[in-house]
Amino acid sequence: MRLSSLLTAVCVCLGAGVAAPAWAQQTPAKKPTTATPAPGKPTGTAPAKVVPGTTAPKPATTTPKPATTTPKPTSAPKPAAGSGTKPAPTATTPRPTVAAAPKPSGPPLPANLGSSDPNVRYKNGKTLLDQTRYDLAMQELEPLTLPAARFQRAPEAAYLYAVAAGRAKKWAEAEQMLNLLRNQYPQWPNMAEAFFLQGQLSFEQGDFDNALRVLAQVPEGRLTTERENMKATYLPRIKDKATFQSLLKTYPQEAALGRAYADKLANGGWYTDADKDQLAQLIQQFQLEPARYTPRPRPARKSTYNIGVLLPFEFDDTSWEKRRKNQFVTDLYAGLRLAQDSLQREGHPVQLFAYDTGADTLQLKQVLALPELAGMDLIVGPVYKSGSKILARYAQQHQIAVVNPLSQDGDLVLDNPWHYLFEPSTATQARQAAQFAYTRLGGARTAVVLYEDTKDEAAFGQAYKQTYEALGGKVLQLRRINSDVQESLSAALGDVDLKSIGHLVVASDGKGAGPYVLSALKLQAARTPVIAYSSWLDNNRISLGQLDSRDVYFVHPKFLDKTNPGVRRFRQLYTQRQNLPPSVFAFTGFELLYYFGSQLHQYGPAFQQQLANGGPVSGAVFQGIGYPGGTHDNQYVPLTKLERLEVEVLNPVGIR
Repeated sequence: MRLSSLLTAVCVCLGAGVAAPAWAQQTPAKKPTTATPAPGKPTGTAPAKVVPGTTAPKPATTTPKPATTTPKPTSAPKPAAGSGTKPAPTATTPRPTVAAAPKPSGPPLPANLGSSDPNVRYKNGKTLLDQTRYDLAMQELEPLTLPAARFQRAPEAAYLYAVAAGRAKKWAEAEQMLNLLRNQYPQWPNMAEAFFLQGQLSFEQGDFDNALRVLAQVPEGRLTTERENMKATYLPRIKDKATFQSLLKTYPQEAALGRAYADKLANGGWYTDADKDQLAQLIQQFQLEPARYTPRPRPARKSTYNIGVLLPFEFDDTSWEKRRKNQFVTDLYAGLRLAQDSLQREGHPVQLFAYDTGADTLQLKQVLALPELAGMDLIVGPVYKSGSKILARYAQQHQIAVVNPLSQDGDLVLDNPWHYLFEPSTATQARQAAQFAYTRLGGARTAVVLYEDTKDEAAFGQAYKQTYEALGGKVLQLRRINSDVQESLSAALGDVDLKSIGHLVVASDGKGAGPYVLSALKLQAARTPVIAYSSWLDNNRISLGQLDSRDVYFVHPKFLDKTNPGVRRFRQLYTQRQNLPPSVFAFTGFELLYYFGSQLHQYGPAFQQQLANGGPVSGAVFQGIGYPGGTHDNQYVPLTKLERLEVEVLNPVGIR
């Protein structure tokens, strides 16, 4: 294979798992477009109360008129599941039927799959790789890689197999094949590409030490620019000081590592007075530009803090349809206002300044052009993905912490020390569920994982498999489903012996998934534990009795304990003020501002390192919240189970 073709394969080796090719330089964030804004400076007085069900009052700022195109939210907000109070309906679940697997979509499969001609298999493997059919590509290429096959292009086949495994995030298979390539074909002229790919695989798994060690084995003068760009992409993802310090001791001459750490200290909120000498040494050793790597003075602690709230209120559209669609926004803001009152009573005042970002990025950019926004101590928002990316760049440029209230997309906070998710990301939910399953479920350490055909659920499935197998378990099958299609569910479980596996994971909010799985378990007389989303508790096609009688465990990030004094008090205050009970979004707004407002008063606006040094703590209304180890999405995920028709938390804060 030509060198250019090999490099192309590495470039896309991990597909959507990396925002850019491995060695692609991250483009500098552009400043928000400066427009002549209509908004005026908001007053120091908090905006007027937002009453759910009515048109939200305009904040002190007059905002530009939104465009007519409405983007999709960052992730569809999932309502909190009930606490076991709904009546138990008589479930009418479909009986599983054995059906043929759905026909594959996309381009036609290559002819002669599994051919006895190695050249045909090799060509098929390359074609399947281009078609993103990674498992099939691996099946075609694997027999060609063994020395016994005596295939002339065996090294290239082994390399392409590792690429396919990397794209599929099958780390163990990829690394085993790269080991075979190095051991059996050491004279392969493109071995530099194998080391390069191994480095990227290690980076993707968070093994920074091994990644740097492997990249150092690339021959001098080969892939020099690509290696440096890869390091510049991945090293900023190190989330804690201890890891950086350890790596710097091992690789003291690694310029990319020194630059990444200096940037974290100077611009990432990590700097303390104890870091002064080391930062100066890094600037001198690696000839860094002093102005860029000189930390800004830490803001002095203040008696009150200003918080910008950037949400799509869309005040200019007063239609009933728009008010109903935006009810979650008004609920969220009403929760923020109640938290503001609670902090005020505790002697920790904060001032809220609300800005209408509308439904398009143009209006958000006009808001970001307002000079007073750069003086905020914290920003909450927005809720749309395109706007979140723009605000993330703004936060990094101005070194203002931003908290996204609703998104579960962990990619949004990658490589940005100033951007947080209030929610646990989908991948974090999967990792916490896998750790719970391995340590608490017992029995066989095997699992079958089904996930809905969406980006979030695919991320859940992959993260679950990776975590569970890293702990020592084995995911026997990782299968995509479409819960709206009976044939898809039949194909996913038709050949699975549910009695023999340790547990079953179903990452799906689809109404059809739960009834089908429970029916399949009943049909096989299996008592296999199931891990599912908490939305199953609200599925009117499943009775609570069905869930109570089985070992069904729920990934339940928004669980609200109705007996908790904080929950009861908030519900009482909210109902008195708004004349209707609070939604989960109102609880979210309250918890978010109460937690981060408290962090501001305790540590000041640059609170990243203090959050990293702490662990999850009990929330005021939710079960817990925390960002240990430099993580930027909430790391506490309640796992619950129905017991006597009441939802119980099985991993309270402090217990894993």
